[in-house]
Amino acid sequence: MTNPITPDRLAELGLPRPVAGKLAGDVNALLDSLPAPECWTRISKDILSPDVPFEIHRELYDLVFAAWDDEAGPRPAWTPEQASVARSNIGRMLSDLGLGSYADLHAWSLEDRARFWGEMATRLGIVFKQPPGAAMDASGHALCPEWYPGAKLNISDSCFRAPADSAAIVYREGDGLKTVTVEELEKLVNRVANSLVEAGFAPGDALAVDMPMTVPCVAIYLGIVRAGCTAVSVAESFAPEEIARRVRLGSARAVFTQDFISYGDRRLPLYEKVTAAGAPKAIVLGCAGAPDVDLREGDLAWDGFLGQDDEFESVARAPGDLLNVLFSSGTTGDPKAIPWTQSTPIKCASDAWFHHDVQPGDVLVWPSSLGWMMGPWLVYAALINRATVGLFYGAPGSREFGEFVQDSGATMLGVVPSLVKAWRKSDALAGLDWTGIKCFSSTGECSNREDMLWLMSRAGYSPVIEYCGGTEVAGGYITGTLAQPASPATFSTPAMGLDFVLLDENSAAADVGEVFLVPPSVGLSSKLLNRDHEEVYFKDVPPGPNGEKLRRHGDEIERLAGGYYRTHGRVDDTMNLGGIKVSSAEIERTVNHLEGVVETAAVAVAPPDGGASLLVVFAVLEPDAKLDAAALKKGMQAEIRAKLNPLFKVHDVVITASLPRTASNKVMRRKLRSAYRN
Repeated sequence: MTNPITPDRLAELGLPRPVAGKLAGDVNALLDSLPAPECWTRISKDILSPDVPFEIHRELYDLVFAAWDDEAGPRPAWTPEQASVARSNIGRMLSDLGLGSYADLHAWSLEDRARFWGEMATRLGIVFKQPPGAAMDASGHALCPEWYPGAKLNISDSCFRAPADSAAIVYREGDGLKTVTVEELEKLVNRVANSLVEAGFAPGDALAVDMPMTVPCVAIYLGIVRAGCTAVSVAESFAPEEIARRVRLGSARAVFTQDFISYGDRRLPLYEKVTAAGAPKAIVLGCAGAPDVDLREGDLAWDGFLGQDDEFESVARAPGDLLNVLFSSGTTGDPKAIPWTQSTPIKCASDAWFHHDVQPGDVLVWPSSLGWMMGPWLVYAALINRATVGLFYGAPGSREFGEFVQDSGATMLGVVPSLVKAWRKSDALAGLDWTGIKCFSSTGECSNREDMLWLMSRAGYSPVIEYCGGTEVAGGYITGTLAQPASPATFSTPAMGLDFVLLDENSAAADVGEVFLVPPSVGLSSKLLNRDHEEVYFKDVPPGPNGEKLRRHGDEIERLAGGYYRTHGRVDDTMNLGGIKVSSAEIERTVNHLEGVVETAAVAVAPPDGGASLLVVFAVLEPDAKLDAAALKKGMQAEIRAKLNPLFKVHDVVITASLPRTASNKVMRRKLRSAYRN
């Protein structure tokens, strides 16, 4: 052995010297006898623990893979055991189909999309009031087919197939851990649906939901669905102007909201923002009992709205009928209003089944809200798969959240990379037992490799499933599985039932390029409420290398050895900030009117070590403007906080004489990003 670890080195890295000698001996014995992946599995599972300083984890990981051939793929931090693969959903499907590998299974999912999505409706137990004549009819539009034609269903019925006394939701409000059974949740959903009918709402009516993810929030959402109405998702973090925009685009007739958002001792006004937005009739819950605000004339307190009738026959809908309006930033103007239909949740549940191995009895925790696609995704991913939704009433960066994950028995934990970075910096998770977590999942931002290795170390090296897609995909197009080795901050597969190609600026196949999806798939949007869907996703899209008809997506991805991938963010004018998708145009529209500013260009810049994008604003000023970068940054941050979203942080402001433009006068944001990095 050329590079053994020494007790002295372990002591330097923070391990008590009496322990360092034994750990060094145990590690060196494995280094001598096992290949790198198996050696790391033994070290990570049998020798290391969260109590050992992470610097030692990182040093040993680097030592084990010092001679690793990168042509074999990125270094795995988790390798599945054959027995666990056999027990997984993927393993069982491989056995049922007589296939030999995950690659065979993914290829099978692409060979006949109709057969695949028909099979998934059966395996997920989707409840049809009237069964479909087929799984897909592509006669109208081959890339945006009709799914499950002829069927009638209400997708909420598929959310209550677990035993009546099993846990539908586990949550923490205050100090206690509480459970809502499947039967209790369905009765509350029925009460909401009946109350909507009593209030005069009819199938097809749109109702907005602008509140934190709580038990009543989930019941309201599913009650809207059960009544045949449409939920309009609004994030509770938005400023009044953005709330108004989404309520208008979704044609909402009413809005469910709260008086305040409670974070520990702090109470942040929410109803006040909803009324400032000029929202229509509001049904208002209190964050602690009855609403603690004076209501507008015509608005209702929750107790005055909610009736007692807990029996309701769900309204039958067609698979293509509108279910939920969500929003995703375009590059100009209003956000794209993206409709989810009654069939869309099948994509959410399928991704959870395949890529996160969600099984009955699992507990899924993913801090989000209905304002973002991961909120509805969580509801369907858990409940359709007869698992439990875990909800924490508070800030996920706190130790209390970590305790909730531990005490709730969470088996899957969803994160955004910036949250992981905050946990690591604060050491808020010290001493907690997360070994019950079967896998993590990360989405919303580009991941930092070291942060994700740290996260894995908190749970005995359970894998992180990177998960990238979008609202218009209703899940992921690229991800990982529990049947493949997991390397921090990398992806191992296109999503089941989907494929993609990478093209460079000359529309040639590339190892680093723009993502174009190969449709069709359940979950892919087929229309937009406020844009030309064909123009946004298909206009001027080149064919694939083998003549495939493609759909524009806009991410930039790098193909790695061994079938793995790494994301580089967006190639268009859209960015992810703190896990929230926003366009450059929205940022610029908010700050351009500041005194002394002529024009701006907002860009997202990746940190040198990877991870969440940083917001940098380039500004052109009037000749006599008496402003410096620090003053501009302060003013821009205040405008963004008040008029767009307080979660968006300006990292830097660069004053420039002019903005680089193309011949057609479009700002060259790639050039600005490159200039800032250099």
